[in-house]
Amino acid sequence: MRTINIAYGLIFVALLVGLSLASLPNLFSFSAAAGTPFLNGKLSHAIEKHYDKGFPVKEFGTNAWAAVEYGLFGEGRPGVVVGREGWLYTDEEFKPAKQADQLDDNWKLIAGVQRELQRRGIELQLVLLPAKARLYPEHLAGRQPARQQQELYGQAQERMRALGLQGPDLLAAMRNGKAQGQVFLRTDTHWSPYGAEVAARAVVDHLQRNAQWQRGGVGYHTQVTGSETHKGDLLSYLPLDPYFAGMQPPHEELEQRRTDQNGGEDAADLFGGSVPQLALVGTSYSANPKWNFPGALRQALGADLYNYAENGHGPLVPMLRLLAKGEEETQGIKLVLWEVPERYLTMPSDLTEFDPQWLAQLQGDSGEAERLAMKGTAKPLAAH
Repeated sequence: MRTINIAYGLIFVALLVGLSLASLPNLFSFSAAAGTPFLNGKLSHAIEKHYDKGFPVKEFGTNAWAAVEYGLFGEGRPGVVVGREGWLYTDEEFKPAKQADQLDDNWKLIAGVQRELQRRGIELQLVLLPAKARLYPEHLAGRQPARQQQELYGQAQERMRALGLQGPDLLAAMRNGKAQGQVFLRTDTHWSPYGAEVAARAVVDHLQRNAQWQRGGVGYHTQVTGSETHKGDLLSYLPLDPYFAGMQPPHEELEQRRTDQNGGEDAADLFGGSVPQLALVGTSYSANPKWNFPGALRQALGADLYNYAENGHGPLVPMLRLLAKGEEETQGIKLVLWEVPERYLTMPSDLTEFDPQWLAQLQGDSGEAERLAMKGTAKPLAAH
């Protein structure tokens, strides 16, 4: 056993020395920018960064450790939950809120947004997007969502009813949609273009059943323009590329969709004078053109809409930014569709850009709003 340990140690040292020597040409190729000072350490720091970038041990070590975690234990880096058959989930759908009152804080803001929009004569529809783990529990391995997450969607519907806040039941619609296609991407946090289409149809069906929207007269059509190999955002938590790239879950083919107005430019000129009466607010599910959710909505609605969705800020910040622009910005809007992934109901948002007094007025509770503004320093993960 002692001989084997010595052999392993010598092999590791030899590998380390060999890779270090292989990095020396990269070191010799370094050239500092003109005027880089030597005495204050900037030059040495620049050399260190240059050498570190080309040091094979770092990348190989990262890949090797990720291969051990994934291959032997079925785990990735913090941020991902590894399922079966190559399915990956964001761990935000599994963890309870870090702060006990975070869920209540977020619902107070939602209620405040609803009141403010009502004051402006605007109806709010909450488009609550069910978690990927809720829609595809059959691919989960050992880890299950926390109890708070398991109960989150049903409790959210109860809160909506208590507030008189309407919205479609996307859970039922997307469960039914699973029979015809994949509504969420396997290695990504987001829905597929087909899933976005299913959600759009469910939103409009809900509006029509409740006599809140009559289909408009503007025609749209969606066409598939091709496909691309899609590397899901959750693969970044499995840093196996390039040395162990073969161990990664296979990449997916993402259908590329584009929605255009019937008649092209001539139709756009004809309807150019009509101002949209609908607005969409939300996260990267609505902002990223890859999923084509706004296009699917336009086709289902038969009307154009404004899109205020943003990447990387969760659902609260884009909505508050819209309201903070003032009533002139929302003039003429009759209906706002607010896309909210359910996992964000338990997550904090960075509200420091907003005036605490304005938040206090919005919530009707100055103490709560100021506390939210003070503690909201950590931004939620980009909705991937």
